[in-house]
Amino acid sequence: MSEYLLEMRGITKEFNGVKAIENIDLKVKPGECVGLCGENGAGKSTLMKVLSAVYPYGTWEGSIVWEGNELKARSIRETEEAGIVIIHQELMMVPHLSVAENIFLGSELTNGMGFVDYDLMNAKATALMNRLKMPDINVALPVLAYGGGKQQLIEIAKALNKNAKLLILDEPTSALTGTETETLLELIKEFKAHGMACVYISHKLDEVAAIADTVTVIRDGTHVGTHPMAELDTNKIITMMVGREMKNLFPREEHEVGEVIFEAKNITCWDTTNPDRKVVDDVSFQLRAGEILGVAGLVGAGRTELACKLFGYWKGDQQGKIFLNGKEIQVRNPADAVRQGISMVPEDRKRHGIIPLMGVGQNITMSVLGRFAHNQLIDAESEMAAIQHEIARMQVKTASPMLPIASLSGGNQQKAVVAKMLLPDPKVLILDEPTRGVDVGAKYEIYKLIFELAKQGVAILMISSELPEVLGISDRVLVIGEGQLRGDFVNVGLSQEKVLAAAIGKPETAAA
Repeated sequence: MSEYLLEMRGITKEFNGVKAIENIDLKVKPGECVGLCGENGAGKSTLMKVLSAVYPYGTWEGSIVWEGNELKARSIRETEEAGIVIIHQELMMVPHLSVAENIFLGSELTNGMGFVDYDLMNAKATALMNRLKMPDINVALPVLAYGGGKQQLIEIAKALNKNAKLLILDEPTSALTGTETETLLELIKEFKAHGMACVYISHKLDEVAAIADTVTVIRDGTHVGTHPMAELDTNKIITMMVGREMKNLFPREEHEVGEVIFEAKNITCWDTTNPDRKVVDDVSFQLRAGEILGVAGLVGAGRTELACKLFGYWKGDQQGKIFLNGKEIQVRNPADAVRQGISMVPEDRKRHGIIPLMGVGQNITMSVLGRFAHNQLIDAESEMAAIQHEIARMQVKTASPMLPIASLSGGNQQKAVVAKMLLPDPKVLILDEPTRGVDVGAKYEIYKLIFELAKQGVAILMISSELPEVLGISDRVLVIGEGQLRGDFVNVGLSQEKVLAAAIGKPETAAA
């Protein structure tokens, strides 16, 4: 009998004649964690959708052997019954249902009369929360009462409830804090110790190194190699992923910083659900032409709320003044912002950055559609020329500009959103987590683009939860904590420790 729980052999999947993955092998032993690595669009998610029967048997070539027998699943229910459970990057929650109802969704427990037994479901859900070291979760409350980190762990509770033998995690920590990430990694170690296998997909290679026993790398839909993690380090994985050695992840380029072009004065925003709470508290700063201003802070510090206010998107009460080129401007909505020269790439591309079923090209040009309109008709030829130029510039991997953008990988969706917000030729560009869910190769290209824009005089405000990223490309760093400005540092010899100390310390504005 085979030592492997799972063997995927020669898996090939085509879309409209284009091979997304070709002849890929993947093997997983019981109690083993396999890190699945590759750039955006490499085929990782496609391979996992084949395994979990999102793409059912018969729509792909090759074979899947599960517990020694060929698996020919035609639905997700069949793979889950076999013990294969996938947790997608985009969480599959019903926000207004309770935690317990989400955990048992589709497999509700009933009493002797055939009615849903909520008491029993709540009791079992509570036991699962305790197992996941989350005793403070009230399973009777709706899921929307909890943040992204806790929702991710609730998804894992769903998997445990389905008696998963193989857990597939697709970018599981993209929305987690450092503490939540540590909790998740410790849980996976416990699952492994009890014989559960895991496929861990992540662009955060330090996590892969910490949790994986074996690493499989795919590039451009083909299998590059599989090696024990003990024989690898993150640099070797990167080389396998991108096909070249990348000695400097931050391609810092010299650029001139000009005069003050943008100024925010006394920006204050109140919580939309608690009008007595300030999520941004009297923040003021200046931004110069050609400057890259990083914004750091802990999750929930108020960074995104600040960006939303500057872009005219904050829905709650607010106050403060915004100046562009020395003149006060009114930004009542995003259209106002774009018209006056301010663009923003939002944190949550799924909700605020794309229209999922619209084509890739149409998503890119929607911010400047009037540019292609003549006599109330769209000049399709000039619009397509602009689309193709942006797709080439941003290296968006898509078989056709007409494909729904939802069919692209998360990283390629992000590139398209960046292209959309660059088309209006902004004077000020706000980037909120611009590389979230993006692989190292694509990150490198985005960083190069940021420096190119800075050279052209664009003022850039970049929010990031990754301190190495903030310190790697910023000229100056603002630190936000509990809605307040706690530091304003020139990025010369600036350390992560100093930034974190400011983020959790007493409110102060400092220069270094």
